[in-house]
Amino acid sequence: MQYPEPIAHLIDSFSKLPGIGRKTAARLAFYILDMPEGEVLQFANALIDAKRELQYCSICGNITQHDPCDICTDETRNDEQILVVEQVRDVVSLERMHEYHGKYHVLHGVLSPMEGTGPEDLNIPSLLSRLQDEKIKEVIIATNATAEGEATATYLSRLIKPAGIKVSRIAYGLSVGSDIEYADEMTLMRALEGRREIR
Repeated sequence: MQYPEPIAHLIDSFSKLPGIGRKTAARLAFYILDMPEGEVLQFANALIDAKRELQYCSICGNITQHDPCDICTDETRNDEQILVVEQVRDVVSLERMHEYHGKYHVLHGVLSPMEGTGPEDLNIPSLLSRLQDEKIKEVIIATNATAEGEATATYLSRLIKPAGIKVSRIAYGLSVGSDIEYADEMTLMRALEGRREIR
């Protein structure tokens, strides 16, 4: 049986989202049909508003309603440090800690030859421009502990170090409450590399 065109179109639209297969897309589409019309309109308006009102900061690449973003214009933040992340959601996660007080730079992805993502596809030129224009003393690379994240970190380090700027990498290791016996080799290696003296 084929779905009527409006629901088929809605299913197709949902299935374009990352991680959403046809079955989940169909479930979401039928859920939308069962919602009151007012809630559906609110949902549709939220999508339209987000698309129309949000943009990427021209300095750091973070998402913002106004350019430049609040973090880039915050004079209380340490403008000698830049923490480089893969995605906007990483900035949100790090800001939740309330421990980092420097600036950010969002790459909008990582190097991935398998997916055809090269340096030209990432927000790297504006990072290099910032390093020339600003008084940056340290770049902290916080890409994920994946093969692509490691390759991106190495690539950035080789680009930045010749400028005499300190390049560091966030430590990865065992999460709180985890058992060593269940950790993979990469996690254990990172835990050892990121060790620090007990005071």
